[in-house]
Amino acid sequence: MKHYLKHDEWKVIEDQFHPEFNEITESVFSLGNGRMGQRANFEESFSGKTLQGNYVAGVYYPDKTRVGWWKNGYPEYFAKVLNAANWIGIDVIIEGVKVDLHQAIIHDFYRELNMKEGYLLRKCDISLSNGKRLKIESKRFNSMADDESGAISYQITPINFSGTIQIHAYIDGDIQNKDSNYQEKFWDEVKVGSSDNRSFVWSRTKKTHFEVITGQEVHIYQDGQKLAIQSKAETKEKYSSLQYEVEVYENKTTSIYKYAVNLSSENHPTSDFEAHLSSYLSNISSKGFDQMLKEQALAWAEKWNSNDILIEGDVAAQQGIRFNIFQLNQTYTGKDDRLNIGPKGFTGEKYGGSTYWDTEAYCIPFYLSTAPSQVAKNLLIYRWKQLEKAIENAQKLGFDDGAALYPMVTMNGEECHNEWEITFEEIHRNGAIAYAIHDYVQYTDDKRHLLDYGWDVLLAIARFWKQRVNWSENLQKYVMLGVTGPNEYENNVNNNWYTNYLATWCLKYVQEVYHEISSLYPEEAAIKFKNSHFNPTELVDFEHIVQHMYFPRDEKREIYLQQDGFLDKVIAPVDQIPTHQRPINQHWSWDRILRSCYIKQADVLQGMYFFESDFSLEEIERNYSFYEPLTVHESSLSPCVHSILAAKLGKEDKSYEFYTRAARLDLDDYNNDTEDGCHITSMAGTWMSIIKGFAGQSVQNNQLHLAPFLPKQWKSYRFKINFRKDHLEIEVNPLGVKVQNLAKHETEIVIHQQKVQIPANSSIMI
Repeated sequence: MKHYLKHDEWKVIEDQFHPEFNEITESVFSLGNGRMGQRANFEESFSGKTLQGNYVAGVYYPDKTRVGWWKNGYPEYFAKVLNAANWIGIDVIIEGVKVDLHQAIIHDFYRELNMKEGYLLRKCDISLSNGKRLKIESKRFNSMADDESGAISYQITPINFSGTIQIHAYIDGDIQNKDSNYQEKFWDEVKVGSSDNRSFVWSRTKKTHFEVITGQEVHIYQDGQKLAIQSKAETKEKYSSLQYEVEVYENKTTSIYKYAVNLSSENHPTSDFEAHLSSYLSNISSKGFDQMLKEQALAWAEKWNSNDILIEGDVAAQQGIRFNIFQLNQTYTGKDDRLNIGPKGFTGEKYGGSTYWDTEAYCIPFYLSTAPSQVAKNLLIYRWKQLEKAIENAQKLGFDDGAALYPMVTMNGEECHNEWEITFEEIHRNGAIAYAIHDYVQYTDDKRHLLDYGWDVLLAIARFWKQRVNWSENLQKYVMLGVTGPNEYENNVNNNWYTNYLATWCLKYVQEVYHEISSLYPEEAAIKFKNSHFNPTELVDFEHIVQHMYFPRDEKREIYLQQDGFLDKVIAPVDQIPTHQRPINQHWSWDRILRSCYIKQADVLQGMYFFESDFSLEEIERNYSFYEPLTVHESSLSPCVHSILAAKLGKEDKSYEFYTRAARLDLDDYNNDTEDGCHITSMAGTWMSIIKGFAGQSVQNNQLHLAPFLPKQWKSYRFKINFRKDHLEIEVNPLGVKVQNLAKHETEIVIHQQKVQIPANSSIMI
């Protein structure tokens, strides 16, 4: 772990430069607004350790992956979020020496991510190799109000000189991804241009032909007055620069304001690109930086008003949860059902920026409770729109009759993951998508969704499970062979308990949905069934599988086994692994990991988290006590599930330990991998650790239930949640639980198994 970032309730602070951790800091201090984002790279040139990253939502490249071990059914490519044009660039040149913090003497340095108002601030005092000393202060943000734009305030103050400096504000589209093969670049130039302190780079992706036009407008001020200064334009392939020569004076500040816009062909016709870019730049530059920053603060205040969690008495925990919520809000706003949530969001390239099952399993609950229901619904519609592709994916593997296998990794619905044990075998992702539909409908009571969207997806998934199982004459049960569960430290196993259980649940749920929509919408449902070529006899087949599914179990320990043969492994707790060999995925061979008993993330316990009401506390306790000591938590998705189950079992200290690990995973770089980007989807799990863990939130019998406890490290905590038409604020403190009804109608909730009536605009204390 690393502890160089300072604890603060609303900020993440680096109060001196740590070049050895710079890529980590670039990830942590990343900015986004749902449409675009970038890592916290310096505006000026930096020749030290850095990972340049600018991203535009929905733009990707199908990188070719067919290699010598390609097999039938493999995808042709791995989709990659593309490093897009770098719009933040501002080079400063003083008497022939370019400002570069890697080459300069740094007298003072301060970097701050202001989460409350949504901006990145940096201050530094440096000396160049020619003896010139200057102070730089930069502030930038990606606008939530104008979500295809960003703005920078960049201030230069000479300390020991006056004279002429050169300022080059540029857009660089000649970039590449870190993981590109043989330095391949994925963008072609369409056009570059400049005029009147503006310039742009218009690029098109190879193969996919997405087009993005990135433009900038630059203003320079001294003593509060805008300088009447014209730029000298420099353009070359995929690059445009506005160059200025400015007289500067000792101890007087020169301010450069840079306004930038990213427009994508996904959202705008390319025939209007230049005109729309010009209009957009005029709009934001006429507002000015200060007004845009005010609007940014207001937009963030609105978000924090609905989804902040206030913790008293533990600054590290407070910073952790706000950082997680901040990054979630930067990554996905729910405005566009074509977009989803990449595991790294706008903070890095790892995992290709694609959609994984993380969204359905971990992110849906956060958006259900903290945003209008349409935000979560759009995530489900995203999958519904890709159903035909999911059916095609299944057909490639030999399935038929409308069976669908949703991809493990995707941008457009096609599978694009190229490891066989994942692509072919980690099929539990299908179940997570079905579970998300159930989760959404149970939480919102939007049963119409089942008719309009849910049935199509659920039936196709059920048809897949029906074909994926086979009857074992030996066991006289249905079995599922050759799968990989969530625990990817075991591949190609038979009868993974989690996958079998999830498949069985899906087959039961589709039967429930059939009866529900038949009853609620008989005429429309009949048309829906006809269009999906559904025959009610399919339900008989589904039920037969439900009644005869095999679940591996150890009767002696009274626990479920992760898969057949799990107890053939040497069973030894994680604490017997020498510290210098952790994390094992960075020190052990893959062969050794696969033969070990060690678990990357919750597997059996993942199922018990999803379906808590199916198991007694004693069953959960036995399985938790067996599997938790074997889990290395080398997936970011693991600690939150353990935190929630520990809370349910009354293991408050353990629950808090896992929460801390989840909340500060990136801030403290627990797994030595934050330099690749932050773990965005697991951040929703951090939120769940508090709301579903500490506060014990669940939905049972159409009612909101809470069973809160107060961690001993905290004085209190407070949060808001939406549930259907209810808007509640809950505070947990040493005196009990205070619930405030913010709605104009009376509501009833259940707290520690006790039904409580709360009048409109009133509060109660339990």
